Amino acid sequence: MHLNYRVDYKRIQTLLPDFVRTHKRAAASVALIAGVAAGPLAGTATAASAHPGTDSPASTALNGVTGGSVATGGSAATGGAPSAGQLLPEGAPAAFTQSSLDLDSAQIDNAHTIVAASNALHLPPRAAVIAVATSMQESKLENLGNLGADNDHDSLGLFQQRPSAGWGTPAELTNPTYAATAFLNALTQVPNWQNLPLTDAAQAVQDSAFGDRYAQWEQQATNLVLSYYHIGAYANDG
Repeated sequence: MHLNYRVDYKRIQTLLPDFVRTHKRAAASVALIAGVAAGPLAGTATAASAHPGTDSPASTALNGVTGGSVATGGSAATGGAPSAGQLLPEGAPAAFTQSSLDLDSAQIDNAHTIVAASNALHLPPRAAVIAVATSMQESKLENLGNLGADNDHDSLGLFQQRPSAGWGTPAELTNPTYAATAFLNALTQVPNWQNLPLTDAAQAVQDSAFGDRYAQWEQQATNLVLSYYHIGAYANDG
């Protein structure tokens, strides 16, 4: 017997208990419940179980990737360096909408680790751009530990994921490969993520109080993805 599951995301969100309806939690919990209801996601690029947003469990769908930073180099899911159309399907963003960071080699290495994690999951190149831009907004591509009084709750790592919400242990979330893989698996659970504007795709995972800020990093994130293939402004850095 074939069962068709239809998930009403708005209805699920209204039923969530108050303890998950805090900053960054509502959308994350919706994605988790929806994933459980939908069951196995046959035919997805990651073959992963469902993942919610920034504050939610990630440890069950990391596809065995638990090591540290991944070495640069290699090819995208389609082989070789990605095209401009794969990275920026809507074209280059207007220059006046973009910001940039002054990056050191450690930050560039973290960007390359994110690209490598995306490739390991056989995701389209656009996923790497979204992930790198998200990390630029969340942590400036820095693998942040506990900042004490300056910490946002118990957020950690490149994507500021929270141990208390089930994303993983502090050691796991400060592992760049683990954190990137967790974000990417969550991204693939966002309906139509490949066709969403970058800020919408990122915000669907992160549920940030500043959800309109991800897109400002799109061009620099694209350049960082290309540098993984030794192309462009950062080709000899990292």
